Amino acid sequence: MAQERKIKVLVAKPGLDGHDRGAKVLSFGLRDQGMEVIYTGRRQSAKQIANTALQEDVDVVGMSCLSGAHLTFFPKVVELLREQDAGDVLVIGGGVIPEDHIPILKEKGIAEIFTSGAMTKDIAEYIRSNVRKQT
Repeated sequence: MAQERKIKVLVAKPGLDGHDRGAKVLSFGLRDQGMEVIYTGRRQSAKQIANTALQEDVDVVGMSCLSGAHLTFFPKVVELLREQDAGDVLVIGGGVIPEDHIPILKEKGIAEIFTSGAMTKDIAEYIRSNVRKQT
């Protein structure tokens, strides 16, 4: 019986946001949930995040933002992925995101937003339920 391929997740910290504890906790949590996780580190540009996602052939890009730059960075990553025919990559976001920004982000292609306090198991279940299906 063939082994099922692990879901591959890129966890990224866009912009000048240097607070990465939550992203690291999420990375370890998703790994413990059986996913392959690549963590980019802090202070990544949208282009760096998109390029890494393409090079690593990830299923999911998860971005964490606490600096308030989510309305700029999250949609830009989606745009760059679509330009490279990788629009099927599931893009999710999290961090300190005001409630009234969530519909704006979803309109711009971010599949889901997980605010501070979200449970890793809930994020993992969302990913499993919504990641592109591999053949």
